[in-house]
Formats: sequence, structure tokens, C-alpha cells
Amino acid sequence: MGPVCLNTNNTRNYLIPKIGVSGAADMGFLGEESYEIAKEVGREIARQGAIMMSGATTGFPYWAAAGCKEMCGVSVGLSPASSVREHTEVYRLPLENMDFITYTGFGYSGRDLLFTRSCDAIIIGPGRIGTYHEFTISFEDQKPIGILMGDGKWETDEIIKLMIEKSHRPNKKIIFDNNPQRLVTKLLQLVSEDRKLMRGYKNYDGVDSVKEGTVF
Repeated sequence: MGPVCLNTNNTRNYLIPKIGVSGAADMGFLGEESYEIAKEVGREIARQGAIMMSGATTGFPYWAAAGCKEMCGVSVGLSPASSVREHTEVYRLPLENMDFITYTGFGYSGRDLLFTRSCDAIIIGPGRIGTYHEFTISFEDQKPIGILMGDGKWETDEIIKLMIEKSHRPNKKIIFDNNPQRLVTKLLQLVSEDRKLMRGYKNYDGVDSVKEGTVF
């Protein structure tokens, strides 16, 4: 697949995979190379024909969206604000590199839930507490999750490995890779497999959640 070009006459646009990008809104703790890595994540999402989703924020997701738009991809953001004015003046979040923004009005924590639920899969980049929040929601919902490894540039992936180890909750839909191209390719394969299941959100701790073709 090539970059997404939405055809308004195509009634099957809803089948285009939506990959969310989660990461630090403040990249001050990261090196300059992290900006280019973020852009490459967005470029790869567009190259492989998916729509990029984000929290309509600054930092790593913002630069991923910039990369997505470089490849003429589609970038969709979910804002914590209730209006464009609140988005820009209160939260001081950008409008650039977004084709569409949904103003949720639910603040950061509520936005995180709507954002992750709107995606078919999530990529976790370098981040802080908000990134871990989006990871744990996606983990509970058994979404396909791609962890971008930092190779010493950041430690988010190492902390997530520890979280998974200590959670005592097996999850076969989490992949780790340091290469954005491979990560997106693997995620899209998981999305294809995941779509064979009907999803519902009824999370039972420690219970096998795939029964009769349904994810609960």
C-alpha cells in the first residue's frame, strides 16, 4: 500500500488502518536525533497506507504527524480541549500537521481513552506518565501495541518491559523493534489478524479474553 489518499466516493475508507502514536509532549529530555526518529515513524505510517492518529499534542506525536504529512498521509488528532480556542489558548496545543481534530472536552485523561479506542493499533515512543497511561489503556483493551526501542536514547521501552514482566498478564499483541518500518509492518499484520475478532470492552483480570471469536 502507498500513502493514503481519501476518496470521498469510496464507501470502504473505514477499512483503512488507524495507527496511533503516543509519546512525550515535552522532548527536552531527549536528544536531537529523536525528532527525526519521530518523523520517520509518521512517514512510515503514511508509506504503508495507514492513517496516523495522535493526541493532537506537541513533542513526539507532533513530529510524527509532521513526518506523516511529508508523505502526504492523513493525520487525525484528538484534543483534550472542548474547542479550537481552548485547544490553542488554554492547552497551548498546535493545529499544524492535523487534517482533522476532534475536540473531546474530556481533559488529558479522558482524551487518552478516546484516542486509544479510536485506533486499531498504537505505537509507543519515548514518553512520560501520559505515555504510560495510553500504554496501560491499550494493554487492558488488548490492542496491538508496538514499542519503539530507544537503544539507549530513552528508557521508556525498558520500563514497559518491566511493567509487562511484573503484571503477570500475558499479552501476545505487544511487539518491540527499533526500526519504524519493521514496527509498522508488524503492527499492520497484527491489525489484520485482530480484525477477524469482534471486540467488546469487558475486561476481566486474569481471564482468557478471546472466546468464540470475541475480544472482551
